[in-house]
Amino acid sequence: MKFHNYIDGQWVGSADGKTFVQRNPADLEHVTGEWPQGTSADAEQAIEAAHAAFPAWADMGVYQRAEYLSRAVAVLKERAEEIAAILTAENGKTLDEARTEVGSAVREMEFQIAQGISTCGQTAPSAQAGVFAYSVRRPLGVASIISPWNFPFNVPGRKCTPALISGNTIVFKPASLTPGAGRAFVDIFAEAGLPAGVLNFVCGRGSTVGETMITHPLVQSISFTGSTQVGRGIQQCAAQGLIRTQLEMGGKNPAVILADADLDLAAEAVVKAAYACAGQWCTSTSRAIVVREVAAAFTDKVLERVQQIRVGNGVDEVDMGPVCGTDQLATIEGYIEIGKAEGAHIAHGGVRLTDNGLDKGCFIAPTVFTQVQPQMRIAQEEIFGPVLCLMIAEDFSAALEIANGVEFGLASSIFTRDIGRAFQFLAETDVGLTHVNMMTAYREPQLSFGGVKASGHGIPESGDTGIEFFTEHKVAFINYL
Repeated sequence: MKFHNYIDGQWVGSADGKTFVQRNPADLEHVTGEWPQGTSADAEQAIEAAHAAFPAWADMGVYQRAEYLSRAVAVLKERAEEIAAILTAENGKTLDEARTEVGSAVREMEFQIAQGISTCGQTAPSAQAGVFAYSVRRPLGVASIISPWNFPFNVPGRKCTPALISGNTIVFKPASLTPGAGRAFVDIFAEAGLPAGVLNFVCGRGSTVGETMITHPLVQSISFTGSTQVGRGIQQCAAQGLIRTQLEMGGKNPAVILADADLDLAAEAVVKAAYACAGQWCTSTSRAIVVREVAAAFTDKVLERVQQIRVGNGVDEVDMGPVCGTDQLATIEGYIEIGKAEGAHIAHGGVRLTDNGLDKGCFIAPTVFTQVQPQMRIAQEEIFGPVLCLMIAEDFSAALEIANGVEFGLASSIFTRDIGRAFQFLAETDVGLTHVNMMTAYREPQLSFGGVKASGHGIPESGDTGIEFFTEHKVAFINYL
């Protein structure tokens, strides 16, 4: 089936008519759709449409904007199962994981709509008699939203909703691996009657569509989720035009397991966060750092659980689907070879799965490396796949040093019954999202989400900072005497 971009309220093809196909990573023979290979001209048209729509949308009362967005959420709830099927076909995640993503998008969107209604600025006492002082928030203008393929529906909801409720207009580029999820997101707003030009959708490469979206002079903000390498490039370009950026990037997330931990709880949480969505969460656990005293027992519990993971097509009764595409498959296989060459030991997996029809897709066995040293590339670099590194530390201090000893700083966890150690870890772990006796991937929409170091830049997403990023403050002083 052939699909189109959405510009100024109309579904249209690309300027030059070129297209690309998206393939199901569980069955590469299955083409899920043919999509426009957008050009810079398409992106410019979308930006200009968003710019033209901005004044009326920004001037509209927040309650009116909330009505449009609430109608979109209502449509989303009606189409939840249909959208989950699209996610599974494009990304490969299981249907249960896809349903969870859709449910998370609903919660993110509902929270940001309510947040937008309640965000009214503030009043403050003045040092001068007879002066009333206050501040208000006002939208920035055209926002460029660039979303990833691992959460192709939830992330747009987390980014676009605060932008729209606060009065901004949008040009949205989905990842080329998951354009159908992006289209489904836009379509719920189209059905809700969102005014033309307020939300525009352009498929295409980062080198063409994406480049225009981060350099065009009418763009006032950029919200991006993806790799650290691409995020750094966006920041360099955006800095030239003083464009506000929000960058959610890579992670190498550690779980620290101390000797007094509930090892069953820890193993369950680590395995879930390491292999859910085939290890393709930015908050996935990629390193489990265990004190030597319980390392053997913890390793046994992890391996026992990993051996039970059923891998296959996400529409079947399985626990883990394929990785998202042939490029991702090649990258992960490359890191597995690097780990072996570095001297790490494969305790489980480490191979592509091809039996029982899996040869048609991008399936990798859930992989566990032991004997991993902190300086190894597999312990330092983001693999973004179902690969877990088990590492041994002599004590809590050594474990914390290993945990912090990477360029990333997104998420972390510690498993312990010692409240003092727990709070010390919370204070000293160098991340934006941390946990005690919970998996590294857990989060909720009412609190901000963002990393530090090479994992994030700018005002975080979600929570009350979701709208803060897309607005600027205007302060007024009124002498009424």
